[in-house]
Amino acid sequence: MKIISKFELLLVGLWLGAATFFSLAVAPSAFSVIESRELAGGVVNKTLTILNFSGIAIGVLLILSSFISRGEARSVWVWLQRFMLLLMTAACAVGQGIIGLYLNHLRSLMDGPIDGIAADSPVRIQFATWHQYSVWVLITGIVAALIAFFILSRSYTESRPDPASGGVPDFELPDELKM
Repeated sequence: MKIISKFELLLVGLWLGAATFFSLAVAPSAFSVIESRELAGGVVNKTLTILNFSGIAIGVLLILSSFISRGEARSVWVWLQRFMLLLMTAACAVGQGIIGLYLNHLRSLMDGPIDGIAADSPVRIQFATWHQYSVWVLITGIVAALIAFFILSRSYTESRPDPASGGVPDFELPDELKM
């Protein structure tokens, strides 16, 4: 069962890294390098779609794998891990299925590039508001994944063999060096 813990940790770490990289590097870089905000928005939207669908798939897979018996089914840590994975999955689903679709709908209502729309236009104001919701939902997913990552790493380290059993060398100080 140790291989399952490693795989779970890997999947959460991959999604967490991708989401963080997207937030801190991809989205800001696209808007600073690509001259057309319309094209930059397209790149960011496509990348966010991939991130959200992968978050949904990883979240569902990890929630299901958390029910594989490992002897700690009633542990509060297991239930907290499941809740955090559910929150991450829900954040991706809401970000893609509700907010993303509504943002695309608002874009279709605009008569040209978003920069050409008046700043006080109701559609542009709604777009900015829903974009902010998208940011907060992604941050929620990242924080939930980070907490799940630490819970998974805790359970992984607890499942490692005890040094007294001969599985890992014991690096304890000799008695004369202890204080």
